[in-house]
Amino acid sequence: MGDAEAVESYSNVLSGVVKLTKGLSDGRQQIVGLQFAPDFLGRPFKSESAIDAEAATEVSLCSFPRTVIERMMKASPGLEHRLLKQTLNELDEAREWMLALGRKTASERVASFLLMIARNIDPAADPAARSASFDLPLTRADIADFLGLTIETVSRQLTRLRASDVIRIENNRHVTVDDLGRLEQRCGD
Repeated sequence: MGDAEAVESYSNVLSGVVKLTKGLSDGRQQIVGLQFAPDFLGRPFKSESAIDAEAATEVSLCSFPRTVIERMMKASPGLEHRLLKQTLNELDEAREWMLALGRKTASERVASFLLMIARNIDPAADPAARSASFDLPLTRADIADFLGLTIETVSRQLTRLRASDVIRIENNRHVTVDDLGRLEQRCGD
C-alpha cells in the first residue's frame, strides 16, 4: 500500500512487525503505527491508501485480493465484526499514543514503546507473563521518529532503563525485561 495507491489486496500479519508510515509532500515521513500478528493490514471499503506499509522485521503475511475479502465480509458477519473490533482497538491505541506523544516525558515514551513491543511482538506469548525478551523491531532512528524524540534521547533513556535494571540489552537490539510491572511503572500511566 502506498500514498494514494490503489488498494488491490489486504493481508493478515502472521509473524513479524510491519511499520506504517505517512509521507509529506516535501519527502519527510512519520511512522504512524506498528502492526503485529494477527493484525489485519488494509482498510476495507477504501479504494486508495494514504499509508505506506513496510516490513520492519522479517514478516510473514497471508494476503487476499480485495474483492475476495469484501465478498467474505458480506457472507460472514463474524469477519466484518472482527475487522470492526480491530479498527476500534486501533482507534483506542491511537488515542493512547496521542497522549503519550503529547504529554509523556521522554523516559515515559521509551518505556511505553518497550512495553508495547513486549506485549505485542510474540502473539503466542502468555498475556499473563511477567517477563519478556525480544529484538527491537525498529532502529534507534525509527524509534526516535515514532516517539517524536532524537536518537540521542532514545539512547539516553534506554541507558537509564538499563542502569536501573528495568531492562537488559544485548547486541544493541535484544531486550530482556525481567519484570514487566517495573517497566509499566515507568510508563506514567
